[in-house]
Amino acid sequence: MERRCEPELMDDALQVQAYAEADFSAGDQAVVERIAALFPAGLGPRVADLGCGPGNISFRLADRFAQSCVLGLDGAAAMLAVAGARLGPWRRGPGAEHPERLAFRQALLPLAPADGRALAAGFTAVVSNSLLHHLHDPLVLWRTVAELAAPGAAVYLRDLRRPASLEEAQALLARHLADAPPVLQRDYLASLQAAFEPREVAEQLQTAGLGQLQVRPLEDRYLEVWGQLA
Repeated sequence: MERRCEPELMDDALQVQAYAEADFSAGDQAVVERIAALFPAGLGPRVADLGCGPGNISFRLADRFAQSCVLGLDGAAAMLAVAGARLGPWRRGPGAEHPERLAFRQALLPLAPADGRALAAGFTAVVSNSLLHHLHDPLVLWRTVAELAAPGAAVYLRDLRRPASLEEAQALLARHLADAPPVLQRDYLASLQAAFEPREVAEQLQTAGLGQLQVRPLEDRYLEVWGQLA
């Protein structure tokens, strides 16, 4: 199946509401536990979560890695509004002794010069969940990873992978989101068609000078990229 791009930003009101109300907790926690297993020494003091959306992964990273400051970045103001609304209660909650460890910032990829200067390089870890398939030019993501990451930084990305046919995509939809709201079903099918194959991602990494990162299929619908930068 050929790739079909979808909109890069998720800022429609119905989308934002549906994603904010959906329960992705099991999958989100699986991402964080996978990161913890791959990087048992931790993620270091500065973590960037690219395409953070309403902050699902960002909050979990801050909870899981108590020595890290996490910055969630996203281009959609509506999604960040949800993350910001959740931030106040998190900062007052148990275990949040250092509330400044988690913050969110609006930024589009590729980073504008002002954003690049404000963020600076030197993140000890760069993670992303389900951003790659939204980008019309995937190299934008990999160049941002290289721009933000410090030498030796941990990198982890999980994303959907494109199935071989529309029929296979529809079967995945029926298997995993049969009871989801229509807007989520619509977006899921579009995302599967916009996703990449592991071979394509490996080529992207080589082009971006990130060939030291590994890529492999994961379960029946994902791929993951991980490693540490030289």
